[in-house]
Amino acid sequence: MPVALHNQLMGFTSFASASSKPLLHNNTFQHNQPLFGLNPISFPFHNTTRGTRLRRGPRFPVAAISQDFIKTTLRVHAEKPVQFKVRAVVTVRNKIRENFRETMLKHLDAISDSIGTRNVVLELIGTDIDPKRKSPKKSNKAALKNWSKKSSVKAERVNYTAEFIVDSDFGVPGAIAVTNKHQREFFLESIVIEGFVSGAVHFPCNSWVQGERIFFSNKAYLPGDTPAGLRVLREKELINLRGDGKGVRKLCDRIYDFDTYNDLGNPDEGIELTRPTLGGTQNHPYPRRCRTGRAPTDTDMHAESRVDLPQPMYVPRDEQFDESKMNTFVIKRLKAVLHNLIPGLKASLSADNQDFNRFSDFDDLYNDSQPLQDEIIKKFPLSQVVIKIQQCSQELLKYDTPKIISKDKFAWLRDDEFARQAIAGVNPINIERLEVFPPVSKLDPEMYGHQESALKEEHIFAQLNGMTVQQAIQANKLFMINYHDVYVPFVDRINALDGRKSYATRTIFFLTPLGTLKPIAIELSLGPSSGSKRVVTPPVDATTYWKWQLAKAHVCANDAGVHQLVNHWLRTHACTEPFILSAHRQLSAMHPVFKLLEPHMRYTLDINALARQKLINADGIIESSFTPGRYCTEISSAAYKHLWRFDMEGLPADLIRRGMAVPDATQPNGVKLVIEDYPYAADGLMVWSAIENWVRAYVKHYYGHPSKVCNDRELQAWYSESINVGHADLRHERWWPTLNDSEDLVSILTTLIWTVSAQHAAINFGQYPYGGYVPNRPPLMRRLIPEDEEEKKSEKQANFMADPEKYFLNALPSLLQATKYMAIVDTLSTHSPDEEYLGERQQSSIWSGEAEIIEAFYNFSAEMREIEKEIERRNCDPTLRNRCGPGVLPYELLAPTSQPGVTCRGIPNSVST
Repeated sequence: MPVALHNQLMGFTSFASASSKPLLHNNTFQHNQPLFGLNPISFPFHNTTRGTRLRRGPRFPVAAISQDFIKTTLRVHAEKPVQFKVRAVVTVRNKIRENFRETMLKHLDAISDSIGTRNVVLELIGTDIDPKRKSPKKSNKAALKNWSKKSSVKAERVNYTAEFIVDSDFGVPGAIAVTNKHQREFFLESIVIEGFVSGAVHFPCNSWVQGERIFFSNKAYLPGDTPAGLRVLREKELINLRGDGKGVRKLCDRIYDFDTYNDLGNPDEGIELTRPTLGGTQNHPYPRRCRTGRAPTDTDMHAESRVDLPQPMYVPRDEQFDESKMNTFVIKRLKAVLHNLIPGLKASLSADNQDFNRFSDFDDLYNDSQPLQDEIIKKFPLSQVVIKIQQCSQELLKYDTPKIISKDKFAWLRDDEFARQAIAGVNPINIERLEVFPPVSKLDPEMYGHQESALKEEHIFAQLNGMTVQQAIQANKLFMINYHDVYVPFVDRINALDGRKSYATRTIFFLTPLGTLKPIAIELSLGPSSGSKRVVTPPVDATTYWKWQLAKAHVCANDAGVHQLVNHWLRTHACTEPFILSAHRQLSAMHPVFKLLEPHMRYTLDINALARQKLINADGIIESSFTPGRYCTEISSAAYKHLWRFDMEGLPADLIRRGMAVPDATQPNGVKLVIEDYPYAADGLMVWSAIENWVRAYVKHYYGHPSKVCNDRELQAWYSESINVGHADLRHERWWPTLNDSEDLVSILTTLIWTVSAQHAAINFGQYPYGGYVPNRPPLMRRLIPEDEEEKKSEKQANFMADPEKYFLNALPSLLQATKYMAIVDTLSTHSPDEEYLGERQQSSIWSGEAEIIEAFYNFSAEMREIEKEIERRNCDPTLRNRCGPGVLPYELLAPTSQPGVTCRGIPNSVST
């Protein structure tokens, strides 16, 4: 016992309680509050007043105070909790535009608050268990202040405050309960708790709030390290997010569940709109998508009923586009309507105006739009109105000039540009090194017959700079884009469709001494029913020139189909959705892996739902714009069954699989490129390495011991469910990577982040810059190439000989098909103003509570900035002819940042277009 206090008790008439340094900031006290919020301990001696001068007690004997009494008094004093105030600063993001209903509800909510109703209430939840109540420690409930006064503030973000009273033994808040009793939801961006001696506690929320919600602080915990006060809340929140798999989902729900693609067709509208269910069958395997629970169609109990735009399709509330993103889509949709206005009128009134007849017809799309001829206008009942619309909307009706013709209008016609786009265009991930000549099909001969290649050595011998074919193969000089096996199973059915013609193609390239490629042969195969095959080689006269151009156009149409249906939609959209769904279902918001993946899951579920509504559905934009028509999604399913492998989705593994790189331990990424000037791969390996370094530093921080990966039940459940439920049709494949240690985890996470960020960017944001000029990259073909033996008897051949340019243009999409395609790739190629790029994230300084993690993330951001500088340098290097030269577009698709709009550059964090 302190001597001074002992003397006071024994020899003075009164005393004030001993003070100690409080465990809180001084500014949390009110001046008239006693220290610790306690009254001084006093004893009932007479003549004791607050101002009395301390005097010695009387000399006559007094009753002694026992040592036990003093010890008990001090212990009670020490154990009694101290109360103090802390403050919450709550940031709410306002809507930019409100409809009438939202405005009325806002005013009603403000009125309710103004009369004293506690509508938005917060409660702190500690990380420790209250020993008396055997439950997490909690603060008092506190209402947000001045909600009604700030309801009319027009700022994008509004800050509110609330005050709590907590005990000194409360510890650190690990969660906060937020209750919104308003009729209107609000977007809660963040909460900061101020007043604890440990510093501010951050709660990044970024969520819509209606009813009661729980948010966790930015401190990450593995499941086994979860503080006692948060364990029940952690599991309860995951149970809520999983749902029970029953009922129709409402737009306000936050439930993540799996279902098959049984909503692409619309059998109630006719048999021609019936489509097979993708997923759950051996014939049509597919990844799973987000369950909506809609009722079945009337005519097919296994098909889910449709929800067509503008009605929204269910995705969990926090996955929906925010206003900025949605506004970008709405504006693009309006432009698409205007862009298709004149072509639609032409198509409906005059069959003669459905085709492009001269290359100048394409120029009209970018210059002065497509003026209607007088004889067509006269057919309208309100012809003067049509004229006025045309005069007033010339600028809106024009398309932006695609980059491919911005530097050299005729570059697309050249063979070197055709080849360059195979390694530096919008689809640089199908080219492979030729290892066997002639190429060999992997199709089942019992189903499709013997698919022997028509390619012979005499077709290419003259193009090999004096080498034999085998010498060229051994010297890594021959390459191929092989769409034979993808298209052969479908060619007969495609060619039976009205206005669709297709070949299964193989294209052979030779690597020149300058490091550029040149096409030297194109093999064209019809379906098994005809068995017809032919090889087209570079031209030697006018006739072969146009046949060569037609052959290249068919290759480009096949390339556009595989690019859109397989590489873009399947590999970066559909195959990543199961990992996202399972992450929300199995990984707590406080799990470090969830925090790492969170920015890479943004908007993906919503863009995929929109695709099911408008793009890949029966008679949707994809079927209308691409050669396979109604068989588009079946081609995508076949590719999933035969081609997709998660273990090959990482860049180094993919390059090695295609023979475009060889293992080399001396190289930074462990691989050496076969074509040094391969822009996509060269830039991609830098980005891959940066992602891998960042992920490895992150994983090392949380999983220092290998056993932590195996013992992390949430992590194992996430990966297992992603495979066994999300990819159930391929769950028995032996190529799935294991998840046994930290290196396995680094590989899996790096592959996922690469796929949804850089891989998606490389094959998405160049769609309009390259495909916006349809002759460069036609999405469909409507005519085959005239056969030589038909030259004297075929009307088709006669038309070809009479006007080969017109024949070529008439083989391309019609005016209406072209403009519809241009409108959608323009939308898909657009960055919205709220885009977050690789190396960026919301609340970058406080998204994690670990200083070491924040520092590692800043290092990652700095590495991305250095990569951007290196890409700029490479694009100015004249020795790199595939990205620098007269009329050659620089390769910027993997440059990390971008301005809003169509820029042909920028790597967003997630798949959002």
